[in-house]
Amino acid sequence: MSLKVFLELVEFKAKTASVLPFLIGICYSWYHFQSIHLGFVIIFFVAMFLFNMAVDILDNYNDYHHATAVHDYKEKTNIIGREQLSLRLVFWLMVGMIVISATMGILLSAVVGWPLFWMGLFCYFVGIFYSSGPKPLSSMPVGEFFSGFTMGFMITLICVYLNAYQAFYWNFSQILSIFIIALPNTLWIANLMLANNTCDLEEDEKNKRYTLPHYLGKKQSLALFVGHNVFAFVAILLAVLLGLAPYTVLLTFAIVPFVWKQTGMYLRKQVKKETFVCAVRILAMGSFVQVITYVLGIIIDI
Repeated sequence: MSLKVFLELVEFKAKTASVLPFLIGICYSWYHFQSIHLGFVIIFFVAMFLFNMAVDILDNYNDYHHATAVHDYKEKTNIIGREQLSLRLVFWLMVGMIVISATMGILLSAVVGWPLFWMGLFCYFVGIFYSSGPKPLSSMPVGEFFSGFTMGFMITLICVYLNAYQAFYWNFSQILSIFIIALPNTLWIANLMLANNTCDLEEDEKNKRYTLPHYLGKKQSLALFVGHNVFAFVAILLAVLLGLAPYTVLLTFAIVPFVWKQTGMYLRKQVKKETFVCAVRILAMGSFVQVITYVLGIIIDI
């Protein structure tokens, strides 16, 4: 297996979806707790990254097995069939990544506390059953929620807990604050899944995958896509007004024209190879600028 094929198998280009919520968690930890446990977050990052890659391998593995004979998805679209990869190699690569990441997570939980174990267990449950089982989450109208909530919110929550476990309080106010700061990523990640499912609507229906766009229809799915982008910026404003982020984060609004342009391109045409990238760009640019402006605020405050 070449490096290029491996990177496509693990969908490396989409890793922004997990890295930036992680960075937002670090920013929030320092801004509110002045606490960062570098060793812990590095271990968590490696475990998170390995599991994220394993989930994407699992997704491709299951799609390959579940593809129907109605069209040539299995032979020409799926990376495993197209590159004629060994199913045995793909399976054990995936299992190895899951075992290593889970072991790292359990050892980390023994040090910082078992809340990490239960949060991690939830993420593993979602990740594994996202594309596995008789009714995978990704084939139902809940895929957008679980992908956004798990990668956007849970990664940030875990990162904050790791950095401030000695002073972390499990109360409604604390969880709500982290939810608000993580909401832009949560919505933009959900939009990745929504755009993907909207572009793949006809192909998914042939494969008996009835996702959210199947029930909403394309018109309402596009309206939801726009709504997610709007509420992402509302959440950024709310985070600053509530003192959850420094005022410099308001500079994120400078990318509104960019998001508007990308959204318009996607609304005009929902073609996977042409305009799905618009959702990726919005997530990457929005999250990156949010992190940079957050760091800027922390530096100014120092």
